[in-house]
Amino acid sequence: MFRTAIVCMSDKGARGEREDLSTKVIEKIVTEKGYKVVKKILIPDEYELIKETLKNICDNNEADLILTTGGTGFAKRDVTPEATLEIVDKIVPGIPEAIRAYSMSITKRAMLSRAAAGIRKSTLIINMPGSPKAVDESLSFIIDSLSHGLEILVGSASDCTR
Repeated sequence: MFRTAIVCMSDKGARGEREDLSTKVIEKIVTEKGYKVVKKILIPDEYELIKETLKNICDNNEADLILTTGGTGFAKRDVTPEATLEIVDKIVPGIPEAIRAYSMSITKRAMLSRAAAGIRKSTLIINMPGSPKAVDESLSFIIDSLSHGLEILVGSASDCTR
């Protein structure tokens, strides 16, 4: 069972002006796959706050996986990928590449995603879209493949060959 933290970046959500539906979608998908949600956080699109929130979860070994939602678009305040990439030790470009490739079969706007993924210490961080529909499509597509990488990351598996 992988410990999962969900971090939503939304100015309107943090001010109570919009309900955060994407976190609910993420929680449903991961719990159905046997992951345990250990933390849910809703914060505004503030670069330093995003960095500190992600760093604290990783550095305190609170989660094996952090799934973020929001802040991956073209708006001036969309800074989730930059904040993520600044604090990771290793980038994992294949995950957002796979999500974008799959999502392109649904909407050509998927090419506009700037999502990133990376590892800090023993935690995998993946930026997800902000839209509940896009989160559902994206996470449903990658969730089954994540377990092997997480097993290696947390040390419960060591063999990558088939």
